[in-house]
Amino acid sequence: MIALIQRVDEARVEVGGVVVGAIGSGLLALVGVQPGDGEAQTQRLLERVLGYRVFADAEGRMNRSLADTGGGLLLVSQFTLAADTRSGMRPGFSTAAAPAEAERWFNRLVELARARHAGGVETGRFGAHMKVHLVNDGPVTFRLEAN
Repeated sequence: MIALIQRVDEARVEVGGVVVGAIGSGLLALVGVQPGDGEAQTQRLLERVLGYRVFADAEGRMNRSLADTGGGLLLVSQFTLAADTRSGMRPGFSTAAAPAEAERWFNRLVELARARHAGGVETGRFGAHMKVHLVNDGPVTFRLEAN
């Protein structure tokens, strides 16, 4: 399971011109599910997303996590993160989980996040064509993996 996390001042997801998820300060996490991902990878990815230290402490150093700050978390399913881009000029998607499998584990990630993160958890809409708007703070962007 892969997440591309971005520290944001604000972020929102629109489907068909309607906002389906929005946060203020916090993290936007684009999430890709790979074949074979399951409960262990889902738990580990959430642990990393909530605990990764990307927010400034009193000295301005990245020493605080989303769990520390209580900021919002916007989770957006993005199968293209799991694409095979090693050769050619067109991505291959055999390295991404099948839609039903991906949806199952993405929904489990959302369920666990809502149970563990009091700062608020919003989502996009799985499988929809989404417009993701964000104001990246920094910019600060990291790729996390849970194998």
